[in-house]
Amino acid sequence: MAKETEVSASTDYTKIVQSQSFQELLRKKRNFIVPLSIFFMVFYFTLPILTSYSKVLNSYAFGAISWAWIFAFAQFIMTWTLCILYSRKAATFDKLVEKIVKEAKG
Repeated sequence: MAKETEVSASTDYTKIVQSQSFQELLRKKRNFIVPLSIFFMVFYFTLPILTSYSKVLNSYAFGAISWAWIFAFAQFIMTWTLCILYSRKAATFDKLVEKIVKEAKG
């Protein structure tokens, strides 16, 4: 569980937002989240596009299972993998947040 952090009501949030630590947090989150989000969207929308406009996934991979079913199952695996990756990466984001809170407290 993440530690709860408390900042007083008189905290200067403008100063926090302009701090180097906060900017580093935003940069690291953006550099992690944006590429994975783009990958997720491309991977997710590839299945309906390929099944609607081509026959490439209609061939059988093995037995009565077509490549469309394998691709659909791969989307579940991809989603779980991305969730696990983000959960692990969030720990480093939490450390940066703790550093920002310490700096804010003085």
